[in-house]
Amino acid sequence: MKQSKYKAVIVGSGISGLYTALKLEQNCSGERILLITKSKFGESNSYYAQGGMVAVLKNNQNDSVTSHIEDTLKAGAGLNDRNTVQFISENSDKVVRDLLKFGVDFDRDENGDFKLTKEAAHSVRRILHSGGDATGREMEIALIKAVKENKNIEIRENTTVVDLIAENNICKGLITFDNKDYELIISDVTILATGGLGQIYKYTTNPLCATGDGFALAYRAGAVLRDMEFVQFHPTALAIDDFENHNRFLISEAVRGEGAKLFDINNHQYMRDYDEREELAPRDIVARANFNQMKKTNSDCVYLDATQIDNLSKRFPTITKKCAQYGIDITKDKIPVAPASHYFMGGIETDINGETSVKNLFAVGEVSSTGLHGANRLASNSLLECVVCAYKTAQYIHDNNNFVINDDNINDVITEKSESVCKNTKELKTKLQNTMWQNVGIYRNENSLQKALNDIENIEKEFDRPNYCANIEEYELRNMIITSKLIIQSAMNRKESRGAHYRTDYPHTDKVAKHSEMKI
Repeated sequence: MKQSKYKAVIVGSGISGLYTALKLEQNCSGERILLITKSKFGESNSYYAQGGMVAVLKNNQNDSVTSHIEDTLKAGAGLNDRNTVQFISENSDKVVRDLLKFGVDFDRDENGDFKLTKEAAHSVRRILHSGGDATGREMEIALIKAVKENKNIEIRENTTVVDLIAENNICKGLITFDNKDYELIISDVTILATGGLGQIYKYTTNPLCATGDGFALAYRAGAVLRDMEFVQFHPTALAIDDFENHNRFLISEAVRGEGAKLFDINNHQYMRDYDEREELAPRDIVARANFNQMKKTNSDCVYLDATQIDNLSKRFPTITKKCAQYGIDITKDKIPVAPASHYFMGGIETDINGETSVKNLFAVGEVSSTGLHGANRLASNSLLECVVCAYKTAQYIHDNNNFVINDDNINDVITEKSESVCKNTKELKTKLQNTMWQNVGIYRNENSLQKALNDIENIEKEFDRPNYCANIEEYELRNMIITSKLIIQSAMNRKESRGAHYRTDYPHTDKVAKHSEMKI
C-alpha cells in the first residue's frame, strides 16, 4: 500500500476545514499539510449556509458578550458549556477581523459599516451576512482561493477516509480510498472537519456529502461521542422535492428575522397559538409548530409570507432566484415551507482546543461537540463556532508541538477492496432515510425508536459490509448505518424532552440537565 507523511491531515473542505488549514499553515510555516475531501473541493454544509454568522462586534453598542451568552444558553435548554459559550463569543470580533485578511468580507452599509440582521431567539441585531443571503458560499469561496494559493497545503478531491489508525488511544493517521487505490497516511495530528449528517434523513437542507462520516470514523477509533440524539430540524425548507440533489432548499431564518410570518393552508397565522415570541421563537418550537399545523390541516406544507419586507429581492437574492425557478415570486407569493433535517448539535466530544478523547485526534465544526449549542443551536452560531474553534485549534497545535509519531510503531494495516459490489446500495440508503424521518424525526417515542433500530439492523445485515467496501458510496452507507444507530440509541436513553429532542412518551424536561455519551 502507498504511504505518505504529513504534519497534519484535515478531513473536510467546509469553512472549518479550510480555515484550520490556513491558520495551521500560518502558525507552522513550511510544514506539509494535507486537506482531503470526498467530493468536489468546497462542497459542504458551509457552502449552503444562508443566514449569516454571529459576531459580537466591539463597536456595536447595542450588543454585548453577556447578551449573546444569555441568548445562546436559553436556546440550548441547559446543555451548553458556559465557559465555551463565553470563549467563542469573546473571540468573535477578533476572528472576524482575521477573516478579512484572507479575503472574506461581509455586507456593509453606505458608511462602510457591517450590516447586521436579527434572527430567531436573538435579542439584538448581531448577524453578519455576505451576498445578502449567501454568507456560507461567499466565505467558502474566499477561503478556497486562499487555500489554493498556499503552496504548503495539498488538496485531495474525491477521496474518502476509510478508517482512522488509532493504537493505544493515539491517532497516528488514516487510510484513504479514491475508488481505485488505498493509501496509508501517517500524520502528527488528524483533524476531522467532516460536517454533518443530514443525508440520513429523507428531507434535509444538507448536500449529498453530509452522510455522517466523521462521527462513524471517530466512533470506530474509540473516541467519545456526546449528545447524539440532538438533531435540529429547520422549520422552513422549501417544500418542493429536489430529486437531483436529494435535498430541500433552505429558506433562511433571517427571512423571519426581517419580519416574515407563517400561515397555514387556511390562511391562519398560527405561531401566536404556540409561543409568545411567534415566528422568532427558537427553531425547535417553530419546527414542531409547523409540523403540528401541517398535521391539523392535512397539508404537506405551511406558508411563509415575506411580501411585507422592504427590498426583499435585494436582501435575499439567492432565495428570490431559487423560488422563481419554481414559479414563486416571493415579493407577491407566499412560500410553501416544511421542516427538514438541518444541523446536528451532538458530535465528537472536544474541549475548546478541539482535542478529542483520542490523543492527536481533533475535531472542528459541526462534527464536534464543544458545548456551544447545547440541546438546540441558536441561529447563526454554527459558522461562528467553525471559525473561532478552527482558529483556536490551529493555535493550540502550534503551541503544543509534541505530536510527533514514530512511523515504526504503526502496526501492519491490511486493506482489501471488496470484489463484489452491493447492487442495492441506493435502495438501502433510501430505506434508511425513510425510517429515520418517520421514526427518529421531530417527534420520537419508544415504539418508533425501536422500529427504527430494527429497520437499521436489518439494513445492516442486508448490506453486510462491516469493514471494506467496493466504492465510496458503500463507505457512505456504512457510516450512515453507524451514525443512525448512535442517534437512535442515544434517543432511547434520554427519557425526557429537551431542546430538539422531543419524546411524546416523556414530554417533561428533567430538572437536572445531563449529557449523554457513546463509546465503542
